[in-house]
Amino acid sequence: MGKYKKKPVVIEAMQFLDANKNEVFDFVTCARTGTFERSMSQMRIETLEGPMLANLGDWIIKGVQGEFYPCKPLIFEATYDRVDDDTPLGEVSKESTMLVEKTTNETL
Repeated sequence: MGKYKKKPVVIEAMQFLDANKNEVFDFVTCARTGTFERSMSQMRIETLEGPMLANLGDWIIKGVQGEFYPCKPLIFEATYDRVDDDTPLGEVSKESTMLVEKTTNETL
């Protein structure tokens, strides 16, 4: 058995909020199918592992293979730091894990 460290790469993500739910939906459906659930307070996202529900406040992450998946805010905050918007996507960073946030709303 060996020990492994997650490679720090730059990704795109948006926080799913009531104020930007249509923009988040457009972000997710650019490559995959997503649907709103329960009066648009949840979004069903087709992930590589199957369908998952994102709730308002969750972050939607676009992975390195173009896949989308939801992430709870506390996990997101513990895992990602914001980087400059001109940092190339997929770039392996010298710092720990990094993020390119695609939304103008920086509220966590």
